[in-house]
Amino acid sequence: MQLLQKLCEIHAPSGNESAITQFIYSYVEKYSFTWKTIPRMYFGNNFHDCLILVFGKPKTAIYAHIDSVGYMVGYNKKLHPIGTPNAKQGTQLVGKDSLGDICCSLEIEETNDARSKKNITYQFHRNIERGTTLTYKPYFNKEGNHIYANNLDNRAGVWMALQLAETLENGIIAFTTYEEHGGGATQFIQRFLYKKYRIRQALIADITWITEGILEGKGCAISLRDSHIPRKTYVNRIVDIAKRAQIPFQLEVEETGGSDGSVLQNCAYPIDWCFVGAPEYDPHKPIEKIHVDDLQNMLKLYSVLIKEL
Repeated sequence: MQLLQKLCEIHAPSGNESAITQFIYSYVEKYSFTWKTIPRMYFGNNFHDCLILVFGKPKTAIYAHIDSVGYMVGYNKKLHPIGTPNAKQGTQLVGKDSLGDICCSLEIEETNDARSKKNITYQFHRNIERGTTLTYKPYFNKEGNHIYANNLDNRAGVWMALQLAETLENGIIAFTTYEEHGGGATQFIQRFLYKKYRIRQALIADITWITEGILEGKGCAISLRDSHIPRKTYVNRIVDIAKRAQIPFQLEVEETGGSDGSVLQNCAYPIDWCFVGAPEYDPHKPIEKIHVDDLQNMLKLYSVLIKEL
């Protein structure tokens, strides 16, 4: 789990993903010669901070977003959320500006402002430069069958994708940005993949929430709907493959929430998509919790799906 720990430590909130993009690029450059298939890599200014790995003759693309929630420093020590962070008073935040490294505490004050019921600021020995991004202080602990860490959403999905890359023969892994704030970069990625490789199938490798219907230790969730609804015939194929493979899974039905799949559904290309991901406790909090078996079963299921879809 050293790779997962390193991924969780990287400062990369939405809009500031370049550090994790560089890490993934260096990781692929260093280790891909040992993989079953050496992928073609697409990255650079034309892809912003996204990175695409293409293996063999692909039919399906896996989308894994690399950004996290966080905060941006505004005026008068005010912090503006990036995505939907869920932190309490005193939470430790880290970042860096031109004056050096930052480790500050989050302060929450209730207000009477109808637009914003809470005034969120930071406590630090100096002023932090405007526009500086802050994320949760890194924490990682494996205890029994659980992993406790910051940013498991979606660094666990990125970890899974990089593990899958070791044996992948035919398929695409797209590491995407902006998912937590603004809807993601998947539309222009899908445009590229459709025009160059005629990709019409996608799997969303992300982390979902433990709820009354999705339990820990029971396998990853195959989502039948959230705020968007994937095509039934495509989801049925995924469920049938999972059943034949006898890999534990759970069927998720939610009314709210979204992912890179929501963005794909709104793009101008004929793309089938389905969210398939392990569930976690405490999403978007400073420390999230995931069951190791769910993460391992997510990897097993993706290994089968990418071959059979």
